[in-house]
Amino acid sequence: CLGGMGTAGMVPAFMTFSDGVKFLADGFGRELLDRLDQAGGAWPAKPDAIKQRSIGIQAEALKRVYDDLLEEAGVAFTLHTTLIDVEKEGDRVIAAICAAKSGVFAIQAKIYIDGTGDADLAAWAGAPFEKGDAEGNMMPGTLCSLWSDIDFQTYRDSGVNHHQRLPDAFRDGVFTNPDPHVPGIWAVNENVGGGNIGHAFGLDSTDEASLTKALVESRRLVLEYQRFYRDYLKGFEKMKLVSTGSLMGVRESRRILGDYVLNLEDFKKRAVFPDEIGRYCYPVDIHPSKPDAQSFEKFEEEFKRNYRYAPGESYGIPYRCLLPRNLENVLVTGRCVSSDRYIQGSVRVMPGCYITGQAAGMAAAMALNLENRPRAVQSSQLRERLRRMGACLPEV
Repeated sequence: CLGGMGTAGMVPAFMTFSDGVKFLADGFGRELLDRLDQAGGAWPAKPDAIKQRSIGIQAEALKRVYDDLLEEAGVAFTLHTTLIDVEKEGDRVIAAICAAKSGVFAIQAKIYIDGTGDADLAAWAGAPFEKGDAEGNMMPGTLCSLWSDIDFQTYRDSGVNHHQRLPDAFRDGVFTNPDPHVPGIWAVNENVGGGNIGHAFGLDSTDEASLTKALVESRRLVLEYQRFYRDYLKGFEKMKLVSTGSLMGVRESRRILGDYVLNLEDFKKRAVFPDEIGRYCYPVDIHPSKPDAQSFEKFEEEFKRNYRYAPGESYGIPYRCLLPRNLENVLVTGRCVSSDRYIQGSVRVMPGCYITGQAAGMAAAMALNLENRPRAVQSSQLRERLRRMGACLPEV
């Protein structure tokens, strides 16, 4: 299916579309959310994206919305198709080699947009990148899950949340690996919840052996969380596991080094750029690479206090972050855009990806008339075209 994290990955909720004042992921993000709501796939129905920090997702509805959007736009696409190699001449990619049911074939294009999440195309073509922290540690992944027969009202009325009961479960030996960081279960319907619970530590999503190990272990791990929720929290006594994601929930892998590297100082100063293609505001959300109390306290300090904005605050995303060094006809989008680890912890969530995605698509279209050179696109003209499609771009 199309998408990734919100569909095959079963991530249960969109993080913030808005800074509390403005709809930052406007344009494609608003169209997507409106269509999802019309399809009955947003929870609660008729969400207020300005006020709500998160919005529940019904993955099956989101799959259909993505299908419809591409078909209506006349986009030719195939599923069951995997990028396996890249051919290059000088600083230009000349073919993306793919494997599919029909065999191995090459896709030749004038411009390529890397939306792989792991920057596979750009990295294989020779663009420099970074991965993880200074020691190479990366955020853990999560295999998201779907649960039925949950009484969310009883849970809310109890006044006791899962964080309060975790110490009891740790003491009772419920978990093989006591992990204090449990994002939780989001309501995606009246009695159905999407679980963002459990961490796969040491995951490297650019290594199939690591992904395999994480998926197998995570499918076992959800049973420990099932016991915890059933036995320690009201409203979850009858919960049943419906499914786990077919795609591992990956938070971090390669970060391409582009013409500009968006960084923590930009976040701190609410940076404004002349070539910004959007603004975003999600807090720096770096899940600890180890399941210990000290690491979790550092996460809490960063996510809840140090690197979080007040309503109306945001940082700019420069067009230069979409342009990988050493490549002339490639743009990157999504969680692998050019940033340091802190900003990647913010811009990686789906509404942030919609902002960079629509800008990359527009820039690629404009570059077709400029000798297929995305760097030749004038940022002022790009910003105007994005505004016309609804993007939230204040004057700079």
